Amino acid sequence: MTHTKSLSKLATFLQILYKALACFFIVTFLWVLALKWISPPITFMMVKRKISAFFDGSSTKIHYTFVAYTKISANAKYAVMASEDQKFPFHHGFDFDAIEDAMAHNKKSKKKHGASTISQQVAKNVFLWDGRNFVRKGLEAYFTLLIELIWGKERILEVYLNVAEMGPMTFGIFEASKKYYKKSAQWLSAEEAASIAAVLPNPVLFKVKSPTKFILRRKAWIMVQIPVLKQKKYLTHISKT
Repeated sequence: MTHTKSLSKLATFLQILYKALACFFIVTFLWVLALKWISPPITFMMVKRKISAFFDGSSTKIHYTFVAYTKISANAKYAVMASEDQKFPFHHGFDFDAIEDAMAHNKKSKKKHGASTISQQVAKNVFLWDGRNFVRKGLEAYFTLLIELIWGKERILEVYLNVAEMGPMTFGIFEASKKYYKKSAQWLSAEEAASIAAVLPNPVLFKVKSPTKFILRRKAWIMVQIPVLKQKKYLTHISKT
């Protein structure tokens, strides 16, 4: 009888687990599907910055305006790919070579390197909270696969350029362009786009308008890479995926 009861409890548990996983998949699938067309109203990072600002006693106003892909300079699109993910048009969400290199580097150095693709950053910024535990990383991989499958590269890049943190309380290329260059994101030059992309590793610590030597070197490198990516017609490839 005891053995039968144990099997019955296991069957009940597995049935509940199956239903929970099915509900999770349906809800998250519909969430991702909706955001293929709907602009994210806010992200978890924005909420985090608002909370931090509140406790610091500073302004909690978030500068965030979502603009269409066609209203963003090609220079900005090339600049962020040059800076953050040069394999973006060709991978399926993950750059396994970069992950391997980062793991090898992190074993030897206290200064850790990341290997997140633009797709992974979008998954993290839009759908998840900050953290490095296995559950969050697993969910990041899950949402990365979903947006690659449902959104496609052009939408992923569009969302990235709109929700990425680009300065203190400043999110997206529209607000960054207005703040730093007093112009629409549609008219950013290659140099201006490179200046913004150069601070993306830490847009709160690094400043677009008062760059360190490290940021100036990054900017110069990005400006060299932009024409290379243009020659390879990255944006044409993205529009077909």
